[in-house]
Amino acid sequence: MSPDQRLLFSPLSIGKLTLKGRLYKTATSETRASEDGFVTDELLAFYEPIAAAGTPLIVTGNLYVTVAGKSTYRMCGADNPDKIPGLARWADLVHSHNGALFGQINHCGRQVMARAMGLTSAVSASDVREKVMGTKPRPLSTSEIKDTVAAYAQSAEICQKAGFDGVQLHAGHGYLVNQFLTPYTNRRTDAYGGSFMKRLRFLLEIYWAVRERCGADFPVILKLNGADALPGRHGLSGPELTNVARILESEGLDAVEITVGHYESGFPMIRGTFDEFFKGLMEEGIGGQLPWLQRTGVKAFGPAMAAGFNLLWPPREGFNLAHAARFKKALNIPVICVGGFLSGDAMEDAIRSGRCDAVSSARAMIADPQLFRHVREGVKGPQCDFCNACIARAGRLPVDCYNKKVKEG
Repeated sequence: MSPDQRLLFSPLSIGKLTLKGRLYKTATSETRASEDGFVTDELLAFYEPIAAAGTPLIVTGNLYVTVAGKSTYRMCGADNPDKIPGLARWADLVHSHNGALFGQINHCGRQVMARAMGLTSAVSASDVREKVMGTKPRPLSTSEIKDTVAAYAQSAEICQKAGFDGVQLHAGHGYLVNQFLTPYTNRRTDAYGGSFMKRLRFLLEIYWAVRERCGADFPVILKLNGADALPGRHGLSGPELTNVARILESEGLDAVEITVGHYESGFPMIRGTFDEFFKGLMEEGIGGQLPWLQRTGVKAFGPAMAAGFNLLWPPREGFNLAHAARFKKALNIPVICVGGFLSGDAMEDAIRSGRCDAVSSARAMIADPQLFRHVREGVKGPQCDFCNACIARAGRLPVDCYNKKVKEG
């Protein structure tokens, strides 16, 4: 099949924006901004080859909406207008290669090691301890919720003024919006907790505020779990999450990207192999910042955990497609699926089978920044083997492929 016959390289409209293909770069932790959240040459150097490959849409890694919502070292921010010049350089870079750039705006909530980030405390919907990082958050007050909603709107406007083509609201992976949506992490009894619609209120207010600041024509998309994947806890299932997207679609949402899981879920959101993961985490990643109990557990049981995780979450292309297919049946807006996509055949099949409208990749593009071009031309570039060495070092070292076998060919 020639590239012209493949749906993967056909146009797709997200709102009033038309993209020239259907393989996108999804958000990744970068650890390449300055320590105070400004765009750097090092950050742009990571994105330049991805843009030069003709990638139709690039979604940034988390852009924090407030300093209190910053989750990792050297994370880029969209919290203040003084970030606009640097963000504009990012947009100009992508536009110079005829691509589009969306800013993923986010607040980490309880998924942070507060002390390591210089915070006196983490915040969340409720005071439910995050077990991976050992963080006990405090509940946001009603006035703080209003301030956070306003911060999201300001961040979206900052991205718009910097020339970004749209924004993505992160409502998955157990971050703050997800913490409000999920009954396990939201035990509130006020207007923001309890019933489904009350738990949805925070996200709706963010969306409405973004629309008020940026207008109806500025593309706004959502990253959302297909399942919370929290066995034994009251997480959200497929039908409830589909309903979240359906309600946002009725409010004017332009597209949804489907992922899976919280940090507490383990590793369903990345899958792969974990034999070298825990060693990399402790030696070069954020492992040294973990609380004593978690740090000791990883040191003592890392090999055993790796063996178990290899069985629980083996690598597989398109591992979120079953979730995405449910959204595709329920929605009229485009559904983007992330999850282990590596080969053009798997990407094409996902779209042609009607399970999604587009696919997005992270680790495959870290290993091969020219992935879009290589898939289009039928050229085999560097192949990610999902060793997760990049994930192990996220938040401490700059995003890159740390697999020597892949980098050396």
